[in-house]
Amino acid sequence: MIGPPGSGKSMLAARLPGLLPDLSPMEALEVSLVRSVAGGLESGRISARPPFRDPHHSASQAALTGGGPRARPGEVSLAHRGVLFLDELPEFPRPALEALRQPLESGRVTVSRAAAHVSYPARVQLVAAMNPCRCGYLGDAARECGQAPRCGESYQGKLSGPLIDRIDLTIEVQPIPPRELARAPAGETSATTATRVATARTLQRTRYEGLGFATNAEAPIQAIRDGFAPEALALAETASERLGLSNRGFTRTLRVARSIADLAGEDMVGRAHVAEALSFRHRKPGG
Repeated sequence: MIGPPGSGKSMLAARLPGLLPDLSPMEALEVSLVRSVAGGLESGRISARPPFRDPHHSASQAALTGGGPRARPGEVSLAHRGVLFLDELPEFPRPALEALRQPLESGRVTVSRAAAHVSYPARVQLVAAMNPCRCGYLGDAARECGQAPRCGESYQGKLSGPLIDRIDLTIEVQPIPPRELARAPAGETSATTATRVATARTLQRTRYEGLGFATNAEAPIQAIRDGFAPEALALAETASERLGLSNRGFTRTLRVARSIADLAGEDMVGRAHVAEALSFRHRKPGG
């Protein structure tokens, strides 16, 4: 999420865990085992709720991915089967962010120390938030600094291309004026959204039953492609060539389109689902 200070990025991220369904017994056990190794299992109880971790941007590489004398799990493993929220993303140390690339791809992280060589699970939903530039007001003619738009390019340039390529959805979050906020009608409740998410997850579990995975994020790309209408797949291929997407970006776009269709209750992925998924790919400032 990219937007100026006070636009609600952190609030939106904090609401996400409440939209996720409970963990299965096996998933809850996995999460509890990681917590136990880290010494954070509360009263020895197993919780069915997905974890939410939000480390400060001063966190070191060892804090994020694991380490220390006893090779303990880091935040990316403590968030296993849940949400890892990184606020002020460009302010994190670059080596720490780059160390997340491998676990985001494989769902596991290996911590190597002289006395230990340990692999921990790390299948997370990474959610990140950042200002559009260092001053925070790029695009606001009344408040942006005198170096715009170069300041935005420089600030967002602190994130490497390979890391951004692993982020499926990029959205701009614009602030709502106080007058509109005070008069805004009630929107969809979290409970309603959570029900729709649970229904989509059930569709995915049913689709992949007996195949060793349960979500679109884990499914091999061939299993994802089988559910696309020919014209939808053609759009994805053509648009990916024109946008210069990497192979990873292309396959992640297909996964997002499949999830959009699931949330809409559609068996077949259509052109509209692919177009929406493509709209979420990251664009450079002014691009």
